[in-house]
Amino acid sequence: MIIWLASYPKSGNTLLRSILSSYFYSKNGNFSFENLNHISQFPLTSQFMSAGINIDNDEEVFKNFINVQNFLNQEKGKVKFLKTHSALCKMHGSNFTDLNNTLGVIYIVRDPRNVVNSLAHHNDLSIDEAADTMIDNSKFLVKSVKNCRVFLGSWNSNYTSWKNLQVKNNYLLIKYEDLINKKKTIMLKILKFLDQLGMKSQLDIVKLNKAIKSTDFKKVKNLEENETFYEGVLDSKTGKRKTFFNLGPGNDWRRLLDDKIKIKLEKAFEKEMIELEYL
Repeated sequence: MIIWLASYPKSGNTLLRSILSSYFYSKNGNFSFENLNHISQFPLTSQFMSAGINIDNDEEVFKNFINVQNFLNQEKGKVKFLKTHSALCKMHGSNFTDLNNTLGVIYIVRDPRNVVNSLAHHNDLSIDEAADTMIDNSKFLVKSVKNCRVFLGSWNSNYTSWKNLQVKNNYLLIKYEDLINKKKTIMLKILKFLDQLGMKSQLDIVKLNKAIKSTDFKKVKNLEENETFYEGVLDSKTGKRKTFFNLGPGNDWRRLLDDKIKIKLEKAFEKEMIELEYL
């Protein structure tokens, strides 16, 4: 069964994956890029190719999301984390997932006024272009060598879509800002949620503390300077791999964001930002 780590891009998904992978998939709780690979993304082209799906046919990919999840879930009784930026939606008459494959979801949300700078850096966009991307409710993430095409939606529709799982009590909302400022409290909350889902494990507070300490932004950023992190994209101008861990907690819209963009995002996402206490 799958526990989804879902989010709009650049919202803290990698930080959560880093802590969880260090806690569950390392011997001592220390972070490494290798351990991060234990929490795969979805949909990957390799997952669909292994199931015999034509990855060049977007409609076939969308129609086979659940079939591929069935394939990934062949090992009965095993729980796995999967990261996704997909909205929880229906495309070409087929749902993104179902409750036969989904045990639960942890949704990570981040103040859109901080997402916009990170998105611009990661995708070689201007701030204006990044803001327009976030507001576009028809947005797809384009297919790449590694990733299949997926429906993203807007920042607010992506967030709202996953709340549909709340009726089954298998949805946990985490704010990136809380994960940064109250890391241990939030991780204990997540571990309790996982226990309620049936992913029972003996709490190892020493290992959790190490996982939290070793995923400090400065430490991970320093690690990226000395090792290749393949989730960092290639710069379209230089061909060099861009820094993935760019600003982190230092990305403060109050200092960095133009008032015009701030107002634009607040107007577009007013309802959700009030709900999330960003406004």
